[in-house]
Amino acid sequence: MITKRIIPCLDVKDGRVVKGVNFKGLSDVSSPVELGQYYSEMGADELVFYDITASYEGRKLFTDILTEVASKVFIPLTVGGGINTIEDFDRVLKCGADKVSVNSGAIKNPKLIEEAAKKYGNQCVVISADVKRVDGVFRVFSKGGRENTGMEAISWIKRCVEMGAGEVVVNSIDTDGVKGGFDIPMLSAVLDAVNVPVIASGGAGSMEDFVTLFNLLPTIDAGLAASIFHFKEVEISELKKLLSKNDIKVRL
Repeated sequence: MITKRIIPCLDVKDGRVVKGVNFKGLSDVSSPVELGQYYSEMGADELVFYDITASYEGRKLFTDILTEVASKVFIPLTVGGGINTIEDFDRVLKCGADKVSVNSGAIKNPKLIEEAAKKYGNQCVVISADVKRVDGVFRVFSKGGRENTGMEAISWIKRCVEMGAGEVVVNSIDTDGVKGGFDIPMLSAVLDAVNVPVIASGGAGSMEDFVTLFNLLPTIDAGLAASIFHFKEVEISELKKLLSKNDIKVRL
């Protein structure tokens, strides 16, 4: 069994980490630099940094804060938000990112995935899909979950992987911030469609939710969460001990 990764996520708006429910009602949490350093020291396997309003506001990602976060973090760092061109990939990687996450930019220009994978390698390109059920169909949303693209999500994710994305983050808008558990049916559909690492995002409310995720979906690579880590409802070291007790392989 592959070693499962536990990944905290920093949703950054105006230079601060924020958190909402179903992608709405954002409230201030902390400094991304302090939180990033804390997670790096507390046993997180990776860190995700999203500039969550960059695409919606039509601007580039805030690189000064990102550079500061990257300088304090000694685990792999994935960065997304406002990534629309190869130059954006280049800028973010030069700030210290290990992987670049693309969502709205790929929806506007799918060739971006292909170009980035050729230039930087598949392992560097992460497709982040914000997915919500609309009339019983999984649909892709863009601009921080604000706009329904009308595209069916599973076929879109599959297409992105075929174009060169080396990893998939599935953000379930339906379960985001609700703390009722990960969206198992949605994640299962994605796992059936692709053969690259898949990261589950949206819905974690307890340590048991991670146990359920890895037991029900043994091929999922990682569990990502935000508020339960930010507010110390779950400590990563304790979570990993519990997973290990349940015969789920993690890096202790």
